[in-house]
Amino acid sequence: MKTEFFIEFNGEQTDYRKLIDMAKESWKSEGLMVKDIETLNLYFKPGERSCYCVINGDHMCSFQI
Repeated sequence: MKTEFFIEFNGEQTDYRKLIDMAKESWKSEGLMVKDIETLNLYFKPGERSCYCVINGDHMCSFQI
């Protein structure tokens, strides 16, 4: 089964894969390796166009989309 998931708010749309890719880039920007990600929790606030993430249970990051 192929599944697509989009988030729409105020006429704008983003794809969950974009949020995942941005979280990975944030992780890599700190000199860490993507292969070391075991868990990734994303909390998207569309009204703020912000995404907060918790990687491996204790590493936090945030970014604007």
